Amino acid sequence: GKVGTAERDNYEYERRMDVLGRMIKQARQERNLTQEQLGELVGVQKSQISKLESSTNSATIDTILKVFKALKAEINFNVRLEE
Repeated sequence: GKVGTAERDNYEYERRMDVLGRMIKQARQERNLTQEQLGELVGVQKSQISKLESSTNSATIDTILKVFKALKAEINFNVRLEE
């Protein structure tokens, strides 16, 4: 879609969620954890971890932060405001 349209914004959001899901999966695998083990560390079901990794739901920021904390992964947010 054209930049600035709802269609484009939705596409970009889904793209970011896809990247985030792949980062979670990669970090989990590097820590030699199963989805179930990570879920136990975070306090959520295995299915929630699976959904996060496959970007099939919109997880809360709180859950995402807990996942990265459980993985002992550093998080850097880069927020840029449009002019």
